[in-house]
Amino acid sequence: MSILCVCGIDTGIGKSVATGLLARHLLEQGQSVITQKLVQTGCAGPPEDILLHRRLMESGWLEEDQLKLTCPYSFSFPASPHLAARLEDTVIVPDLITGATRQLAGSFDWVIVEGAGGLLVPLTDELCQLDYLVACGYPLILVTSSRLGSINHTLMSLEILKRRNLQPAGLIYNTFAGAPDEITRDSREVFSRSLQRHGFVDNILTLPPWPHPERLDWDGFLGSFPHPASASSI
Repeated sequence: MSILCVCGIDTGIGKSVATGLLARHLLEQGQSVITQKLVQTGCAGPPEDILLHRRLMESGWLEEDQLKLTCPYSFSFPASPHLAARLEDTVIVPDLITGATRQLAGSFDWVIVEGAGGLLVPLTDELCQLDYLVACGYPLILVTSSRLGSINHTLMSLEILKRRNLQPAGLIYNTFAGAPDEITRDSREVFSRSLQRHGFVDNILTLPPWPHPERLDWDGFLGSFPHPASASSI
């Protein structure tokens, strides 16, 4: 099996779409794949991000979804996970999430894990999301965008990863509809230079505005990632 974590520079940046499209690509390659959301907030019913993944994967609601393995924690209040949990008299237990991921990894070639918000969002009062991912050791994909503010957020995220001695496996550049061409082109160049300056692999997949084309160069993007046959267990 192989586990990849799709993180973002911020909330609402396109992580769910990127996760679902990547999972669909792997399914089309004949791989068994499932997605997982670490924590969902602002949702009173079934986890909205998992529902989006399934629509993009064209897989329908799965048994693992029903068992809450694919989203161990879901809270109704739209806030950071630590606060959303507190408002429901709950504390997020990281081992419960890891156990669910391990169980999924035992049944699928790939587990694509979508993070919550940005890298430093608190899962508990003592633990941020990046702390958790460092402990797990998952390869990390960072989703960025062409919207205003993304350069600042992306460069800060890359700086944080460098300080934590983490090598991002790649960037997914989500080009939102309506962004001026000048910004779209320039931002990608800025991200490429920053990756190189930090000694990271200059691996960027551009996601065009919705509706996305059927064929993106996922194979090229995934070329340096660990494959299921050679990946180590959690």
